[in-house]
Amino acid sequence: MRLGNLLQLGIKELRGLARDPVMLVLIAYSFTFAIYEGANTLPETLNRAAIAIVDEDQSPISTRITTAFTAPYFSTPRMISQYEMDRRMDAGLDTFALDIPPDFQRDLLARKAPAIQLNVDATRISQAFNGGGYVEQIIGAEIAEFLARNREAQMPQIDLALRARFNPELKRSWFGAIDHLIMSITMLSIILTGAALIREREHGTIEHLLVMPVTPLEIMVSKVWSMGAVVLVASALSIAFVIKGWLAVTIDGSVALFLLGAALQLFATTSMGIFLATVTGSMPQFGLLLMMTLLPLQTLSGSMTPRESMPQFVQDIMLAAPNTHFVMLAQAILFRGAGLEAVWPQLVALAVIGGVFFVIALRRFRAFLA
Repeated sequence: MRLGNLLQLGIKELRGLARDPVMLVLIAYSFTFAIYEGANTLPETLNRAAIAIVDEDQSPISTRITTAFTAPYFSTPRMISQYEMDRRMDAGLDTFALDIPPDFQRDLLARKAPAIQLNVDATRISQAFNGGGYVEQIIGAEIAEFLARNREAQMPQIDLALRARFNPELKRSWFGAIDHLIMSITMLSIILTGAALIREREHGTIEHLLVMPVTPLEIMVSKVWSMGAVVLVASALSIAFVIKGWLAVTIDGSVALFLLGAALQLFATTSMGIFLATVTGSMPQFGLLLMMTLLPLQTLSGSMTPRESMPQFVQDIMLAAPNTHFVMLAQAILFRGAGLEAVWPQLVALAVIGGVFFVIALRRFRAFLA
C-alpha cells in the first residue's frame, strides 16, 4: 500500500460524504438527540403516571386513598364518574382507573374484605408493569394504618446497609446514554462504509477507480479509515458535549482508552459494512440486510440485558461478535473507571475479530471488483 493513495482516496470519501446531506443529518442526530432521547425514555420507575379515581364511597378511608397518590410517581388524581371511566380508558387519557365501591369503609370495618377495582392500560407497558404493584402497596398501606388507628413505622429485624456503586443515584439515564452511544457507533460505521461503496457503484465511479493505479486493498482501507475517523470524532464530541455536558453523566474512566476500544470496534464494523455492501445489489437491499445484522448485535451483546441472563450457547456464539467485547469494555471504562489492566482482553479480542472480518471483507471485495 502507498500512503499517498490511502490519503487521497480517504479524502475522496470524506468529500463524497460532505455532499450527502441525508448522511450528515443522520450522523448529527445519532450522536445528539438520539442519545438524549435514549437516556430519558422508557423509565424503569413511574413518573407522573395518569390516574383517575371513581369514589363511590365518599368516606374517610376513600379520601385517604385518593390523597395517597402523589408526585413524582403519579400525577394529581382526577375524580371521575363510573360512566367516564371506560370512555377515558378507551381514549388513552388514563393509565390507571381506580373504582372504590359504595360502603367500602363499612364493609372494611366489618371485616368483610371488600374489593377495589383497578383498571390498567397495558399498552403503556413500562408504567403498567410497575404501576400495578405501586398502587397495591399504597392502598394496602393506607388500609392497614386506617384499621390500626395510627401510623407506625415497623422496625425491620435486619438493618440492610445498601451502597450503590458506580451510579449512586441509580439514574437510568446514565446507562441509556452510554448504551445509545455504543449503538450509534456500530450503526453509523456499518451504514457509512456500506453506503459509500453502494453509492460509487450506483454512480458508476467504481469503474473510474479500477482504471487508476490503485489496488483493492488501498480502496478498502481508505473507506475504513475515513468513515471510521468520522464516527470516532463524532463519538468524542458526543461524550464531551452531549453525555458529559447536556446529560451531566459522570464518567470515571479514561475517555482516551474508550476511544481506543472504539477505534478497534470501528475496524471490525466498517469491514462488516463493506462485506454487506458487496453481497447486496442496491441500497434498499442493504437496508434490509442491515436490520437483520444490527438487531442481534444490539439485543444479544449485553447492552440491553445482561449476558448472564441469556442461554449459555447464545453467550458462547456472541463472543464472536465485536459488539459483545465492546459493550464489556465500554461499561467497564465509562461506568467503573477500569484501566488498561482490566480491559486488555477485550482490546485483544476486538483486534483479532476485526482482523478476521477485514480479511473476509477484503476477499469478498476483490471478487466484487473482479
